[in-house]
Amino acid sequence: MAVTGYLKDRRIILLIAVVAILALLDAVYGIHFGIEFVGGTQIPVTLQHSVNISTMSSLISSLDQRLSTFGLEQVTVEGIGSSQLYVIVPKASQAQINQTISLIEAQGRFDGVVNGREAINGSGILRDSIGAVPPIQYNNTVEWQVNFFITAQAEKPFAQAAFGQANKPLYMFLDRPAETAILINSSWLADPGAGVSSAIGLHQMQDVLQLGNQTIPVITVSDTNSSISSAKSFFASASSKLKYKNILASADINQSLLGYLESLNYTVRLQSQANMTPAYLNTTLPSANASLVDSWQMVGLISAPVLSPGITGGNVSNSYEISGFVPLSVPPTQRLGYAENQSKTIASVLSGGALPVAVIPGTPTVIPPTLGSRFLYISGIALLIAIIFVSLFIVIRYRKMFLVMPILITTLMELFIILSIIGLIGTIDLAAVAGMIAVIGTGVDAQVIITDEIVAKKLDLSAQTLLHNAFYIVWADAALLVIAMMPLFFSTSLVDVIGFSEATIFGALLSVFITRPAYGAIVSKRYAQ
Repeated sequence: MAVTGYLKDRRIILLIAVVAILALLDAVYGIHFGIEFVGGTQIPVTLQHSVNISTMSSLISSLDQRLSTFGLEQVTVEGIGSSQLYVIVPKASQAQINQTISLIEAQGRFDGVVNGREAINGSGILRDSIGAVPPIQYNNTVEWQVNFFITAQAEKPFAQAAFGQANKPLYMFLDRPAETAILINSSWLADPGAGVSSAIGLHQMQDVLQLGNQTIPVITVSDTNSSISSAKSFFASASSKLKYKNILASADINQSLLGYLESLNYTVRLQSQANMTPAYLNTTLPSANASLVDSWQMVGLISAPVLSPGITGGNVSNSYEISGFVPLSVPPTQRLGYAENQSKTIASVLSGGALPVAVIPGTPTVIPPTLGSRFLYISGIALLIAIIFVSLFIVIRYRKMFLVMPILITTLMELFIILSIIGLIGTIDLAAVAGMIAVIGTGVDAQVIITDEIVAKKLDLSAQTLLHNAFYIVWADAALLVIAMMPLFFSTSLVDVIGFSEATIFGALLSVFITRPAYGAIVSKRYAQ
């Protein structure tokens, strides 16, 4: 039969059309390979405690949203059991890996505080409305900005908290520490460059940290015995009431005081002076009060915009912004990049929302691109060997050279379809390649069954009847294979084999719907005319 005769069959046309469409999509969007093949970094993340399936799904969704909003390409988050997950970043620089770890560590709790009262929290922000604004430059000063809208339910509480607070700061926190106290060297309170004395500095810190019964106390200490004794008395009393668990302390804290705090089972984290003290608003822009706190990294204060009189008269608004200025210590040529990174980081954390459980990133595992290329080459050779042996098996069994081309064509097309679908909607990893090799092997069954029915030349039966008999068995085998793979496909504890189950399931479904019908059509037209 001429080639045109085969091309008139709708089953063969369907196979060719699917391959053509996927080839076009591959050309436009590209196929995504895992870090085993292109190189990249795998970051293990341990959860603070075990979680159920629902919480794990929420955690994965939050991290995925956070990382994708930041702009990291092809990052995948995979849950492992109930207390671990992997964050996989292909082709990432060290700077991107460090940024990724910072984004993972951020818990994402947002609080807006006015005069010691919560005005808004993360639950009141519309996630889809969060957007980073391009940096704005005024001479040597660069401002970054993140805009967002709040829900209708959050509008009234914000208006009430802001009422009568004109020209006062709205302290915006991201991951404000809880059950924490600050122990600072009294000599670190002043900031002469910002015109802030020790008394003003302490007052500003206390104002920033005020929040109802969650106020973070600031304890000052010097090298005098009376000062050290006073600090010991405060923390001894707090320890007996189990009020604070953590202490953020000056790096130069008195060693005897440090030992005493540790004996009371406090967790003491020593901080540099740069982290310990706030950054005050000190720009070339006109400001009513140059000593206003602008940010304070140690306690999660990311911005402190002053409330304008227009929104403190009880009026309800739904649009707000978080903004700040690039420190003048940053080199001028790097300020725009710094501002853009700052706004993108905050927007991504807010978009992902608060994590349902605390997480601890582990040591990243890096796979070089050269090693990945080697893996890809070996996997390709393995697939080719599998195809050759399957073809030889069929040819030797039936001693008909005509069968070589249909087998090769349908098998290669089936692999291409599986490769394209997984590579377009997910990531092709080693497990997926193993699944493809398994699909080639299991495909022998279907080809033998179909060929046995057709080539056996049961002359009293039509080609349609012969194929129907063959596909009754093929369908049953495929259904059993899909059912067997389903537990692996939905597994969270065996995440490394999910790619294997994906490839196997896709292969089984494609076999019965597309490739095997096309193979059967070719063979039946040749031998059962």
